[in-house]
Amino acid sequence: MDIDELFKGSKVTLSGNKRKMAANPTPEMLKRMKINAEATPTGGSSTGPSKPVSRPVTVRDEEEEEAAQNFAPGGDADYFAEEDDEGRFFGGGLTDEQKKILNIFDRAGGEGAQDEEVCELHRSSSWLWVGAFRSISNISLQFQASELNAVGIRRLLSKLEKAVAKNQDQRSKYPNAPEKFIDSEADLDAAIKALLPLAQAPTIAYPELIKSGATTLLVGLLSHENMDIVIDVVEVIHEFTDEDVGGEDEDDEENEEGQVTRKGEEALKDLIDSLVTSQTLELLVQNLSRMDEKEETDRQGVFHTLGIFENVLASRPTLAETLVSTTTIIQWLLNRIIQKEHDDNRGYAAEVLSILIQTSRSNRLVLAKADGVDTILRVLSTFKRRDPAGADETEFMENVFDALCSSLAEPEIRELFQEAEGVDLMVLIMKENLASKSRAIKVLDYALSGPLGAANCAIFIEAMGLKPLFSAFMGKNSKKSKFGAAMPASEDTGHILGVISSLFANLDSDSPPRIRVLAKFVEAEYEKIDRLVELREQAESRLKITDREVNAEKKELSAEGENVSEMEDIFLLRRLDGGLFTLQVVDVLLAWVIMEDDGIKQHVEMLFSRRGKSLKDIEKVLKAYLENIGEPDAEDESPEAIASMAQRNILTGLIGFIEGC
Repeated sequence: MDIDELFKGSKVTLSGNKRKMAANPTPEMLKRMKINAEATPTGGSSTGPSKPVSRPVTVRDEEEEEAAQNFAPGGDADYFAEEDDEGRFFGGGLTDEQKKILNIFDRAGGEGAQDEEVCELHRSSSWLWVGAFRSISNISLQFQASELNAVGIRRLLSKLEKAVAKNQDQRSKYPNAPEKFIDSEADLDAAIKALLPLAQAPTIAYPELIKSGATTLLVGLLSHENMDIVIDVVEVIHEFTDEDVGGEDEDDEENEEGQVTRKGEEALKDLIDSLVTSQTLELLVQNLSRMDEKEETDRQGVFHTLGIFENVLASRPTLAETLVSTTTIIQWLLNRIIQKEHDDNRGYAAEVLSILIQTSRSNRLVLAKADGVDTILRVLSTFKRRDPAGADETEFMENVFDALCSSLAEPEIRELFQEAEGVDLMVLIMKENLASKSRAIKVLDYALSGPLGAANCAIFIEAMGLKPLFSAFMGKNSKKSKFGAAMPASEDTGHILGVISSLFANLDSDSPPRIRVLAKFVEAEYEKIDRLVELREQAESRLKITDREVNAEKKELSAEGENVSEMEDIFLLRRLDGGLFTLQVVDVLLAWVIMEDDGIKQHVEMLFSRRGKSLKDIEKVLKAYLENIGEPDAEDESPEAIASMAQRNILTGLIGFIEGC
């Protein structure tokens, strides 16, 4: 017997979501409908048999009969029976069948219906309403009776334990008679939902949950036969792990050094550790395949499950590798984002995927083994000719692009990206004036950077990527304002400069591809050089403002007795964001083109002289850039160390040339 099918439609949640009835009626239902139809009179109240009137049956006749039978709003049984002295009608809002159910409860003293009557309701296909009614009543009583203190919390946990035990006992005794355990199932549903308010008092509730073994009990319910119960548990865990739970609390303590101990945050981490130890992550991933997202309740269950993953990773980022290594979550996420129809869960899946592979090499390699690169490129190809439909799909697209950028840090994935013609796809996207254009340039910046990007640089030139790249650099083929061509945003400009810098660094000297890149800076009377110098001025202006702010903050911290030298890395990051990074990349490019072409050198010197500057300003920036690049260990063969050493060698050569000018 399919227990889940019997319980469809029985769940009443706090949010009002409920399962839909089965689309196809069973033979028993059709038989009952036929019997009821034969027993229902269609005419007036006659005491004897009446001879049927022979007349053609029309659609209008059927509509009138249906309207007559359903005239009372909602089929209210008391709509015409209850009226006041002025003749106004007031219905109770209940059908005959629902009133019958309430009368059964009244006759039973509120403790439950008689077995015979419950069986009769079960046969009339409305017995699920009994469970829903009891569930709502129990939830209401428990919410009113429980308080967010130790005694009230223990009372709720005790009710949960009893409800679980009773349900297990009833299911084991009557596995093929759902009407026998429906009461215990409704009580269990109510007991689970009654735990939701505990998230408001994590410092008190969470230690009790762990100490009493309630977390283990809840995790065990993730294997329950009834998916409605499973989804109840998922919703509760999602609420328990919400990031707001670990926020400021009146129980927080501040030590002598002014550091605040977040008791709520500590309680949340302890709860997450308890859940992970009980293999919650594994069960959650297994249940994803049990949920049918065509059903609204199951769709919400998937959403809550993904929310749990996000909450857990936000609190414990190191669990990203545990989640991927012990489950098939990566494969499920890839299968979910490849679906064409977009919804909230598809967008959430892309976000979780991006989080999982953001910082973990092992997770990225799992992505590669699951054909993740090919899947991601297939998803992104759908935005080659169209913009996202709305804000949600735009966020989805950005998360997929971010996942690809993160994965390109690995040599293995760059090779797969090359084999899957990822560079060609990004160039095609660049040629279109769509929302995905800037993201494609960002991907190319990651794919072409460092020594590992040499092969992709050659492919980029062959794919005719120079024209759309430099068009974006100059603000051409962009959405124009009434004042002319729109310049690319600061972030986009940084990625464009990164791609051009990678081309100079990776293409062989005097090779045709490199000459084609250099020719772009010579054409149109050095307009690309003018643009570089313009960007340099803008970056210098931004950096001056940032430096003033940083220096003022340093003086303030020094006056307060703080050790400013320990914060130099933080200040450097602020300066990089405040214009230093753009200034460094622009000066690297200027040094490259000056070294390659005498005509460009003369043009740059002329532009600099007009601004009271010289090539020594470029030399100064490059030397500071070189000092900030740490010298890697000679035995370190990681991709990062190789790229760092290559960059140091390039800067050393460029500085040597500028010094000789």
